[in-house]
Amino acid sequence: MNRYPVWKYAIILIALVVGGLYALPNVFGESPAVQVSVAKASLKLDTVALAKVEEVLKTAGLAPEALSLDGTSIKARFADTDAQLKAKDALQKALNPDAADPAYVVALNLLSRSPAWLTSLRASPMYLGLDLRGGVHFMLQVDMQAALTKKAESLAGDIRTTLREKNVRHSGITRNAQTIEIRFRDAATAEAAKRIIQDQFADLDTVETADGTDVKMVASIKPVAARAVQTQALKQNITTLHNRINELGVAEPVIQQQGLDRIVVQLPGVQDTAKAKDILGRTATLEIRMVDEGSEARAAESGAGAVPFGSERYLERNGQGVVVKKQVILTGENLTDAQPGFDSQTQEPTVNLSLDAKGSRIFRDVTRENIGKRMAILLFEKGKGEVVTAPVIRSEIGGGRVQISGRMTTVEAADTALLLRAGSLAAPMEIIEERTIGPSLGAENIAKGFHSVTWGFLAVAVFMCVYYMLFGVISSIALAFNLLLLVAVLSMLQATLTLPGMAAMALVLGMAIDANVLINERVREELRNGASPQAAIHAGYDRAWATIIDSNVTTLIAGLALLAFGSGPVRGFAVVHCLGILTSMFSGVFFSRGVVNLWYGRQKKLKTVSIGTVWRPDSGNQVTTN
Repeated sequence: MNRYPVWKYAIILIALVVGGLYALPNVFGESPAVQVSVAKASLKLDTVALAKVEEVLKTAGLAPEALSLDGTSIKARFADTDAQLKAKDALQKALNPDAADPAYVVALNLLSRSPAWLTSLRASPMYLGLDLRGGVHFMLQVDMQAALTKKAESLAGDIRTTLREKNVRHSGITRNAQTIEIRFRDAATAEAAKRIIQDQFADLDTVETADGTDVKMVASIKPVAARAVQTQALKQNITTLHNRINELGVAEPVIQQQGLDRIVVQLPGVQDTAKAKDILGRTATLEIRMVDEGSEARAAESGAGAVPFGSERYLERNGQGVVVKKQVILTGENLTDAQPGFDSQTQEPTVNLSLDAKGSRIFRDVTRENIGKRMAILLFEKGKGEVVTAPVIRSEIGGGRVQISGRMTTVEAADTALLLRAGSLAAPMEIIEERTIGPSLGAENIAKGFHSVTWGFLAVAVFMCVYYMLFGVISSIALAFNLLLLVAVLSMLQATLTLPGMAAMALVLGMAIDANVLINERVREELRNGASPQAAIHAGYDRAWATIIDSNVTTLIAGLALLAFGSGPVRGFAVVHCLGILTSMFSGVFFSRGVVNLWYGRQKKLKTVSIGTVWRPDSGNQVTTN
């Protein structure tokens, strides 16, 4: 009656082993470390860079506990914070001889002390949230109306150029908020313009109205296109923030979308709010200039000669010098988009740029007059310029579509497009929420959260053991198993543990034991009604299951609502809450029944069970089953 088949015990054993393995990294704690990553897209981290870092640390007399290259960064782990700070200073001086133009980002970090065999199984500890580690939190509001206004301004210029090329006369084109107003002398001209706009500007809806003797056409951005503009603006702003925050040297920044128009930025370990604000609000500009191809300029490219008057020398992404003329042909204000692609003939990776109407006209004229010459695309940030690429003009380029190609890999093309797109913010942002949490407060939060979960677990376990005796012990074991599974799942998902998440853990303990209380009381009820111990155990688990399902499903619905509509700390609470409900149903019923079956199921002539005091309602007497 109370026997589990072997496959069910196999499931419990597998869950126990896997849960133990993936929860184990959280026990080892963290070691102070130094993380080295590249500050320029042209640099790569490889075994040569790893050997260089190792040599610098050896010269400084520092022996890291571990040194590894994980593809995007080099991490060196140390025994204490003194060695960590010395290593950072040594690496900063050796890798960035020019402090004004750093090639690498050297940041302080914390790495898990997990042994190598656990790391090889991809077992990692949970991330700690800002409230547990300390740092700066910003909530940024993106001005979506400004993004739409910018798009409407660009479309107005494109319409003006297109109508002029098609010889369609108009009486004026003006932008009014996010709409474009075009006036015509007669209805026939307005109809011709409408056909052109519908054919070449699929993102616009047009409405015609009479305005005295003239015809006024109002073009507005379609809702679908407007949502696409807003989504692109949000993504570009997030990308820009990622690029900017690299300078802060934050090891694990959190930059994510929240809602339709907000971005959350969390910078663990950063305490300088003013510096963080400066980085977030920084701007970058794009410039297109002609390359100076004179003999003096060619000599100056290698640094052998002086730069000619009227020109400037900048470095290309691969470190090669390029001398460009000071006259700026186009700026980033004329760039509307940049996407990676492939050349239709050579199948080489390319970067495809889209210019607005003014930029298209200027670019067409310049390329027509400079065929066979080189044109440089520069990115300026904080007053420093870098040549992204300097291609040769093969033919006149019109239509506002520019293709950049030449010895680029697919990754480099994507990075270049990203860099050009993310040179500046697509829409302005405003800081609407700001919090700073000190590291000492974070450590205090960790200690308090850990103590609350520990003491909550012990209090519940003691009560269960006293009140339900052996069944209480089994319930406590199931509760510990539930906590183990919850920590393991959060670690496997690489979830970020916050203070509300720890509060949810403490709440889950109380909710998880509720299932066992229902089962134990049901078993007691069956014993009071005169059932045999084996029958009481069987009926207790079977009949309590429906109640457990109902209570947990309703609680899970509330948790999912918090997850769907909540934000920030509420979502952190909801994630742990929902996962805890699922693990508690498994541990509270499936696991605990397995332990009970293992203990009592093998006894054929079971006469008593250890479940505390069973009251007999008919006689008023009590029977202690032991």
